[in-house]
Amino acid sequence: MPVSPDNDNTAEDVLVFIIIGKAYERDGDREGIDIHVILRAPDDDSAVREALNALSEEGFLEADLDQIGTLTDAPDEEPHASAYQGALEGEVAIIRFA
Repeated sequence: MPVSPDNDNTAEDVLVFIIIGKAYERDGDREGIDIHVILRAPDDDSAVREALNALSEEGFLEADLDQIGTLTDAPDEEPHASAYQGALEGEVAIIRFA
């Protein structure tokens, strides 16, 4: 089934999104873990859905997603550089900050 973007992007556009927020592993956890999620998606709604699914699969119960944007160039520094490369290959990268 072909994916039809909801915005002006064509299906050939490779959009790599970065989503910044906090994720929570335990019920009632007030601190949470700062996260960046880097993934490829046709639009921002799909990116948010995929990010939430990936966080759930990693055992997070809740997430507050604060910012979303696109990466136009590959980052120079790790761990974002390898996460960007993984996103180009179809992976969803979750970067945790302790």
